[in-house]
Amino acid sequence: MRKTCSLATWRWVVLMSLALCMTVPLVRAGPKSYPYVVTTTVGMVTDVVKQVAGDKATVTGIIGSGIDPHLYKPTRDDVVLLMRADVIFYSGLMLEGKMADTLIKVGRSKPVFAVTESLDERYLLSPAGFGGHHDPHVWMDASAWSKCVEVIATKLGEYDPANAATYTGNADALRKKIDALHEYGKKVVATVPEKSRVLITSHDAFNYFGRAYGLDVRGVQGISTESEAGLADINNLVQFIVDRNVRAVFVETSVPQKNIRALIDGTASRGFNVIVGGELFSDAMGASGTYEGTYIGMIDHNLTTVVRALGGEAPELGYDGKLSPQHSLGRGPP
Repeated sequence: MRKTCSLATWRWVVLMSLALCMTVPLVRAGPKSYPYVVTTTVGMVTDVVKQVAGDKATVTGIIGSGIDPHLYKPTRDDVVLLMRADVIFYSGLMLEGKMADTLIKVGRSKPVFAVTESLDERYLLSPAGFGGHHDPHVWMDASAWSKCVEVIATKLGEYDPANAATYTGNADALRKKIDALHEYGKKVVATVPEKSRVLITSHDAFNYFGRAYGLDVRGVQGISTESEAGLADINNLVQFIVDRNVRAVFVETSVPQKNIRALIDGTASRGFNVIVGGELFSDAMGASGTYEGTYIGMIDHNLTTVVRALGGEAPELGYDGKLSPQHSLGRGPP
């Protein structure tokens, strides 16, 4: 049985949600000057907030490339950033669980928003083994993350009504790109032979990705990287790999590779060869300043890496044929 977040942690999240709701009246105060200051948590949130806010705000993210948000504890410098911010955005759904106490405290004096807070229930998953709560990795479905962009525009417009139309325009332009990426994802995954549409990764971060693009997803660990994969979990997945003739598994940039290596060793002991099909971005994006350091680049990279490794076809230049021909699309095995 996989470990899930404790009842105490869940209660913290409920209390946090109630506490942050108390900040709504503060949103109407508006900025005293421009650019005002926005602080965010994970890169996926930071990137889209920057694009929606444009030149009206300076946006600073706390949790950078290759850092696991499930395990991240805010430093003193992080607390200073949060306290100096005019507005704060975080992903939500327990992703930043160890920041809950800090966000509660800060939320008593300024607007703090989870970008997933207004998502329709139909966009959310609650897979077995998740302790009855929602899977937080919503950004893996580009169509769902597009809705989160709309939430950001709404909240910024409430905080700064004078520029609400600007935020809406920026969000609409970004959403068109994200929606195009979503359609591209469905198209390229469809080039993978149906029997090969199996995605095996280190932990359960790709359930939305699988639902959106038609892949059978299996993770060694549970929803949080704090959970440990038991021997039975690994053995069951090894048997699944052999039975389904899975030829490639995937590592993640923000998660140790030991469980994937255990799968490879386990299948080898049964006379079956499985390779690492590439490295995927799960809970963190690529390095700042790179294509993969953007939300669109992150998802494009993941789609291309998976499609090529599983025997499908994906173009060299990204989802629209124009974005950064130099970006390091995962090339998978030859």
